[in-house]
Amino acid sequence: MAFFYLSLPSKPTIDARSLCPVDGPQGVTVVLVDTSDDLPAASVREVDGILDDLITSLPPYHRLDIRVLDIQGNRSRSLFAKCNPGDGIGLSEWTDNPRLARMRWIDSFRKPAHEAVKSSLASAKANSSPIMAAIQDIALDQFSSDHSKSIKKTLVVISDMIEHTRDYSQYRNPDLSFARFRQSPAYLKYRTDLHQALVTINYVTRPAVMADTTRHATFWEAWVKDNSGVLVAIHRLQGT
Repeated sequence: MAFFYLSLPSKPTIDARSLCPVDGPQGVTVVLVDTSDDLPAASVREVDGILDDLITSLPPYHRLDIRVLDIQGNRSRSLFAKCNPGDGIGLSEWTDNPRLARMRWIDSFRKPAHEAVKSSLASAKANSSPIMAAIQDIALDQFSSDHSKSIKKTLVVISDMIEHTRDYSQYRNPDLSFARFRQSPAYLKYRTDLHQALVTINYVTRPAVMADTTRHATFWEAWVKDNSGVLVAIHRLQGT
């Protein structure tokens, strides 16, 4: 029995507020939701399913940060940021309390995460869309510390990806070349180090504004690479 207890893997000490290990999360996933324009009903349903899968599959001691565009601040705003404390599955009845762990996971992680998802999908129409500034804000806040550099980093973006600011705009502009972007003030202003974060874009198609979605996707592929990220996929949402 003594050997059994000694052979069990040690558990990290958890901060009661963040639910993260006191020495930092073992991974971080940031979700950025852009609702500067309404999402079609089918897209909302699909996004809700995507984020539900993400919440339930997040590994224990990894942080989930759900954010929306902060148009006024030209950055992002966090609605929910906590680590998954573990849902009790796989815990031993001898050494742990799986039922208590499951209740804690539901009450302190899953429920508030779902509430944040609902809030993030609410319409917040705006005249600008500072996607690059929001991603830069996320990189500085979540990906740039010494601890963060050594763990897995994931960025999930839900957006039409139509950058529209005074420094650079893709709104109704046929020139989606990276060369034009390089010559704009936005290139250096929003220069970002993603520290090899894995990036997935859930793409909202708006044909009335963006006719050439293939070239648009190519632009963002180049942008992610130019800013030291790893593009995993660009997934076109249904209903758009």
